[in-house]
Amino acid sequence: MHPPPSAAAMDFSQNSLFGYTEDLQELTIIERPVRRSLKTPEEIERLTVDEDLGDIERAVYLLSAGQDIQGTSVIANLPFLMRQNPAETLRRVLPKVRAHADAHLFTPRVWISLCLSRGVTVAENTYRKLFLILQEVLHVAGVEMQLTAAVSFLTILQEESVSIHTYAHSFLQIILLHLEHRDAGVSNAWLETLLSVIEVLPKETLRHEILNPLVSKAQLSQTVQSRLVSCKILGKLTNKFDAHTIKREILPLVKSLCQDVEYEVRSCMCRQLENIAQGIGTDLTKSVVLPELIELSRDEGCSVRLAAFETLVNLLDVFDTDDRSQTILPLVKSFCEKSFKADESILISLSFHLGKLCHGLYGIFTPDQHLRFLEFYKKLCTLGLQQENGLNENQIPPQILEQEKKYISVRKNCAYNLPAMIVFVDPKNFQLELYSTFFCLCHDPEVPVRYTIAICFYEVSKLLNSGVYLIHKELITLLQDESLEVLDALIDHLPEILELMSTGGESSIQENKLPSLPDLIPALTAAEQRAAASLKWRTHEKLLQKYACLPHIISSDQIYYRFLQRMFTIMMTNKVLPVQKAASRTLCIFLRYNRKQEQRLEVIQKLIEQLGQGKSYWNRLRFLDTCEFIIELFSKSFFCKYFFLPVIELTHDPVANVRMKLCYLLPKVKSTLKIPEDKHLLQQLEMCVRKLLCQEKDKDVLAIVKRTVLELDRMEMSMDAFQNKFYEKDLLDQEKEREELLLLEMEQLEKEKQQDGRPVNEKTFEKKRRDIKTPTALPKSIPTAVPGTSSSTPSASKEIKKSKLIRSQSINNQAFHAKYGNLDKCASKTSTAAYTSSASALAKTSMISLTDDSFRTRNASSLPPSFSPNTPLPSTSRGTGNSVDPKSSGGKDPPPRKATLKSRKSNP
Repeated sequence: MHPPPSAAAMDFSQNSLFGYTEDLQELTIIERPVRRSLKTPEEIERLTVDEDLGDIERAVYLLSAGQDIQGTSVIANLPFLMRQNPAETLRRVLPKVRAHADAHLFTPRVWISLCLSRGVTVAENTYRKLFLILQEVLHVAGVEMQLTAAVSFLTILQEESVSIHTYAHSFLQIILLHLEHRDAGVSNAWLETLLSVIEVLPKETLRHEILNPLVSKAQLSQTVQSRLVSCKILGKLTNKFDAHTIKREILPLVKSLCQDVEYEVRSCMCRQLENIAQGIGTDLTKSVVLPELIELSRDEGCSVRLAAFETLVNLLDVFDTDDRSQTILPLVKSFCEKSFKADESILISLSFHLGKLCHGLYGIFTPDQHLRFLEFYKKLCTLGLQQENGLNENQIPPQILEQEKKYISVRKNCAYNLPAMIVFVDPKNFQLELYSTFFCLCHDPEVPVRYTIAICFYEVSKLLNSGVYLIHKELITLLQDESLEVLDALIDHLPEILELMSTGGESSIQENKLPSLPDLIPALTAAEQRAAASLKWRTHEKLLQKYACLPHIISSDQIYYRFLQRMFTIMMTNKVLPVQKAASRTLCIFLRYNRKQEQRLEVIQKLIEQLGQGKSYWNRLRFLDTCEFIIELFSKSFFCKYFFLPVIELTHDPVANVRMKLCYLLPKVKSTLKIPEDKHLLQQLEMCVRKLLCQEKDKDVLAIVKRTVLELDRMEMSMDAFQNKFYEKDLLDQEKEREELLLLEMEQLEKEKQQDGRPVNEKTFEKKRRDIKTPTALPKSIPTAVPGTSSSTPSASKEIKKSKLIRSQSINNQAFHAKYGNLDKCASKTSTAAYTSSASALAKTSMISLTDDSFRTRNASSLPPSFSPNTPLPSTSRGTGNSVDPKSSGGKDPPPRKATLKSRKSNP
């Protein structure tokens, strides 16, 4: 026989094989409701109702013959029935509801729903009867129903379900009746409802129903709860009456409650003095409120002193210079001295309000007092960091652990107040006075402190302005922080921070200064990888969205080699859809501002081959998402040139989800076309839609296709010339196209800078770079020709028209379903005669489109004659420079075209 297992072995087996006993108990609790919710066939039969019954008939049937749960659902739905058919609901449904009053069908939500429904269009006598029933039920109701009633009464007021007069005579009485409920949560709920009601009630009602009874409720003979409620009501009533009424009727009650025997009442009344001061004006505040605050600041109760201190800080703007220097400043100094010696309880509040306090007292500080408060702040920033005991958390005594938590809160509040303290010492003195403190806060061992300083980092950067370079290293430190919470807080304003860093804090855009910070790019890439490796995908998504600012911060080459390929990887491998979409949009922005034509073409080729023609349908879906972003960010001509054909080719996709998503995108695709220039593309789009309509077998896709066809038919096409209907959109599109041209011109200028013996105009280069970052306004006289075409002379315009005519004739002779992409690869993969003929027809014009005028530099002669990408891109022949007629394309275009054709023939 085997020996019985030991207790340790049994414990190990239970923990390792089945988990802890508590986990098993939780699983059992989770399973129980599932078992109880199962219905037998007989129960399902009894709960089944004829679907043809109307709402009123169904309600009557369920109340007459249904089960209790069905009757409850009907009563909870009464507001909807009252709005839909009030007459029939009152005549047929309400009697059935009243008949169930003794059957315990009225849950809290049922009663309140009934009250809500009756408050709309019910006769006064019927309404009062129902209200009396509700009042009786609330008198004996439990906590759940009381809380629900309090919220619902507030909803009735906000939705104006009843008049103010009716509300004051009915609902207000119930609210006042339950203010002193024995349960504190219920009492607070009714009190919050009353404080909201006070805002809309007329003065006479407030005086008779609330203020007059308050005189007796605030007396010492009443309960503590009654006096606490009176304090909060007095703070709200002050703004509703004139100064004479306040001075005669309210202020005596305020003074009485400030001197109450219970510290809870004194503290509560003290916190209401701020509201009272705002209602009575400056003079009464100085003569009445300030003396009470001074007395309360010396109170024996810690919570009372704390309330007095916070109220004084919040009222600093009300008092004049003499009051602040002679009365408040000595009190504040006393608070600061006692906080370390005998009263650490106010440290947290003092550290939280210190920035506001220094700002409010700034004008009355002597140099010595200024330095003393600054040193006090620095001391708070390091509070608790010197007490290293080397013990584990389980070995630390509870009182010491509680003290350390308090110190963490103090340092967190100091981090929150750092921007105010920078203003206090003047940003020019930051390096001398506060940099070491800022460094300590950024390297604090506790996450809440670093999280708070990360939130404030942008404010600090703005305040430092030209001295922002001082905190470069701290930015890197926070980007590399091990806590994703810190990173998440920092990236909220990351674009603004990096912009300040790149411009040195100055408002004018200057040459990038971030190359002097070599650790930035590794820190950014490491932050993204750390977010990607975690389960916090929202932080990862936000970070990718913020990376869209990088084209304005670092160079195009740095983005291309360090970030762009990572965006591709995320799009193709990440499993979270919002993250993939964020990477896709950021990649499109990187492409938008890339300044090298060769790199742009390579990215476009990857998008089409790896996503649009990818084996995974998931990648093809992401390609459609990317195309949607391209339509949003780029000009219409750019999309039509590179992405129009790859998109509509997906109408033949074997996966229904891809075709379905394409159908949703087709209206946006059509909006990129201009008539008559893109008439051939419109014909191809219509042909693909017809094929979908005729050949689609999936019923869901077919239904979407039919709706899409109707939407496409209703769309109006944009013309080459500007129209009133599309004027703003055409202006925006022209601006995008202008920026795309400027990017190419900048590339040419950069090439000129690198060539020996060819000086470049630095002012022209800098102006074009600024135009890309901050687009200028369009001129008032908008040319009607498509940007990128030269139509300065009549002869040139004739050549352009001739070019367009020849181009459209050549395209009409082609098959509209021609394949695109690398023609050599396509020809080797297909064996059908139709496909081969289409490819050979397209080969004549595919490479010509790469030199399209809409993306060609205006100085065409500066292009190197040997320029040609290694792999041809899918493109449509859009623009005036794509003509096969050598006369219309200029004397220098044919040589590179012939060279390209020769190279293709030599590489079969």
